Amino acid sequence: VQLQASGGGLEQAGGSLGVSCAGSGRTRSTYVWGWFRQAPGKEREFVAAITWSGSSTFYADSVKGRFTISRDNAKNMVYLQMNSLKPEDTAVYYCATGPQRGPVYYSRGAGYDYWGQGTLVTVSS
Repeated sequence: VQLQASGGGLEQAGGSLGVSCAGSGRTRSTYVWGWFRQAPGKEREFVAAITWSGSSTFYADSVKGRFTISRDNAKNMVYLQMNSLKPEDTAVYYCATGPQRGPVYYSRGAGYDYWGQGTLVTVSS
């Protein structure tokens, strides 16, 4: 399984950016997808997750109401739309996927089997 994240870049505070992740290989449409991020000098943190059907989404409190996760199973893609960006959103964003193990696992890195290489999002003040 290979995941390729793309779409990062530089944006001003208050602006919007979208990142996407393409899966290839033995990915499954029944897998959960997640986004995590890691800021310089900080630990990786959960951002958002979406179940295979797209009917359930989960967000970190820090991005709730500003970020939207979505997926396209036909294209084997997951997206993260980021609005009202803040400088503290600056980080490398990683996509991840794996079998659905239940909501308690979706915010944990250990809940995912496959990871993309990350894409940098920089928000200037």
